[in-house]
Amino acid sequence: METWDAITSRRNVRQFADRAIGEELLDQILEAGRRAPSSRNWQPWDFVVVSDREQLRELSKVWRGGGHVADSAATVALVVEKRDEQRRRETAQFDLGQATMAMMIAAADHGIGSGHSAVEDQAKAREVLGLPEDREVAYLLDLGYPADRPLKPIKRPDRRAFDEVVHKGHW
Repeated sequence: METWDAITSRRNVRQFADRAIGEELLDQILEAGRRAPSSRNWQPWDFVVVSDREQLRELSKVWRGGGHVADSAATVALVVEKRDEQRRRETAQFDLGQATMAMMIAAADHGIGSGHSAVEDQAKAREVLGLPEDREVAYLLDLGYPADRPLKPIKRPDRRAFDEVVHKGHW
């Protein structure tokens, strides 16, 4: 798939086929996240990838809307150091967004769907993933082949009109 096709095909997938993602391909998706840009090359992230079915079931319980994590082929926990300083937290969130999107596009390039989840129960996430006390999970990125229909470019996305969003030179 070409980059533009991967971007226009990417959609949130919440139902996954019972099909594993090959280790090489999963590593390539993780590498896309590792190579994502970050402020001053800080790279505030660590990625914990989970593909064990029982561990995925437990991980799906860290957020009330995270049931789809249980059925994913793999889920990536984006882990950061706990920070009190607002500016550092905000910078980390921006960087994590770039890493997340890089992984989503890399996945879409291979026909793998993705979705993202919040984490409400940090204690449960820490227990399931074996995280040190000074770390927390910012997001979960679930991955898998879509159960309903394959990824393909979306002709009419449910988005605001281009001219409504894009302002050239001034508002």
